[in-house]
Amino acid sequence: MAINNRVKITNDIELKDRLVAINRVTKVTKGGRTFSFAAIVVVGNEDGIIGYGLGKAGEVTAAIAKGVEAAKKNLTRVPVLKGTVPHEQTAKFGGAEVFIKPASTGTGVVAGGAMRAVLESVGVTDVLAKSKGSSNPHNLVKATILALSEMRDACMVAQNRGVSLDKVFRG
Repeated sequence: MAINNRVKITNDIELKDRLVAINRVTKVTKGGRTFSFAAIVVVGNEDGIIGYGLGKAGEVTAAIAKGVEAAKKNLTRVPVLKGTVPHEQTAKFGGAEVFIKPASTGTGVVAGGAMRAVLESVGVTDVLAKSKGSSNPHNLVKATILALSEMRDACMVAQNRGVSLDKVFRG
C-alpha cells in the first residue's frame, strides 16, 4: 500500500543535513583522467521530517550542496513516538533490505552507517535496526526511508478507518 506523506517545504522548517557517502568517479579519456564526485545527503528536522538527495559535481563541496538541494525537494513525514518508531517494519529497495524495531528509552540508535544517518536525522533516539543484503549506501538510505514512510501511528490508523482512537486499541 503506497502512502503519500510528502511535505511542502516552508521557511519555518529548519533542516539539518548529514553526509552519508561520497563516491569518486573516474572517467578515462584520451587526455587523461577526469574525476567527479557523487554525494548522497540526508536532511531532516529531527522531528519527523526526512529527505534524501544525490548530488554530482566536479568538486566535493558542490556535490554536497547539490545533494542538499535535491533532498529538500524530496521530504517525507514519518511518525516518531517518544523517540522511537511505532512498530516493527521491513522494507526492500534494490539489493538492500532493512529491519527496524522500536526500542525502550535509553537504548540509543543501534544501526549501521547509512541507516544511522537517516534515523538520527528523522529524530529517532531509541531504535534497533538491521541491514540485510546489500550494503550499498544509496539503496540502504532509500530502503530505510521507505520503511519509515510505511509506518503508521495509532492516530493515523483511527483517522483512516474513521473510528475513535479507543477502538483502534481495543480492537
